[in-house]
Amino acid sequence: MAHGYPGTFLTLEGPEGAGKTTQVKLLSTKLDAIGIPHLITRDPGGTPLGKQIRRVLLTPGNPVSPMAELLLYSADRAQHVDELIIPALKAGKLVICDRFTDSTVAYQGYGRALDLELINQLNQMSTQGLKPELTILFDLESEKGLGRLHPGGHDRMEREAIEFHHRVRKGYLELSKKEPDRWQVIDASKALSAVQDELKQIISTAFGKRFDFSQL
Repeated sequence: MAHGYPGTFLTLEGPEGAGKTTQVKLLSTKLDAIGIPHLITRDPGGTPLGKQIRRVLLTPGNPVSPMAELLLYSADRAQHVDELIIPALKAGKLVICDRFTDSTVAYQGYGRALDLELINQLNQMSTQGLKPELTILFDLESEKGLGRLHPGGHDRMEREAIEFHHRVRKGYLELSKKEPDRWQVIDASKALSAVQDELKQIISTAFGKRFDFSQL
């Protein structure tokens, strides 16, 4: 494995409303049922410190500049990797993270137009060089994704202009094309059950030699 730890590292990415968080919950329930040792976590907010940072980042009306936003995400990730992700990988677990460094490239790089080289440097530092072995993108048109969200419950990112969300989606698709061996793209406009079936098939194919996914 690329990261050198006995565990397996998988990340899930996607624009707002693509349904990846719902899919993660369904997958976790199934992994529990078949006894696969795993960690389900999220970025930002996977640690106690991260939860505080998440509130600052996502609370509507908070005056957070693009650069401050980038640095806050990096701070969250540094703690997250050190406190949770690396220990789980050392323990041989399947680690599934809802968003990771690619979100920062898509949202702060493409969405906010911050310098991509700087973002990549910060991502490298905050993760101790850790990269996922597989990243699954739940792709969905911006208008459809935002239309799925609960009215009045939008966080600071979800409330951005539609043009921002178009840039984020473009960033994700470009990233997936740059590293086709790491990325798998799922059409998130399909029925929830169809998306879940495709997700399980991708994971079983990628990691079936490490874990017994026969009942997945």
